[in-house]
Amino acid sequence: MPQTSIDTEHLSRQTGGDHELERELLTLFAQQCALHLRTIHGSADRQARIDAAHTLKGAARAIGAWQVADAADRIEDELGQPEPSPSENALDALTLAAAEARAAIARYDCAA
Repeated sequence: MPQTSIDTEHLSRQTGGDHELERELLTLFAQQCALHLRTIHGSADRQARIDAAHTLKGAARAIGAWQVADAADRIEDELGQPEPSPSENALDALTLAAAEARAAIARYDCAA
């Protein structure tokens, strides 16, 4: 998998090369990212946290944000364990990956 925050080749394939659609999807992802991170970090409801991680994982995969997807998958797995509590390392990895993806999205908007 690519080591960049957003796999732009994957994104281009997903959108058929439509740059306006790419921009819309990236903007939506950045908004979803912030919303789901708040739930993952702050909700007392375990199922809401699992659902947020799962949704974020799917959204990340759709745009090629592989590091976010992998980190969200780890959180989802850890919350599904009998002693559901994501590790600080997993939370930190998700927060960092999301910040990097959102920074890449901001750069994408500036470059377009």
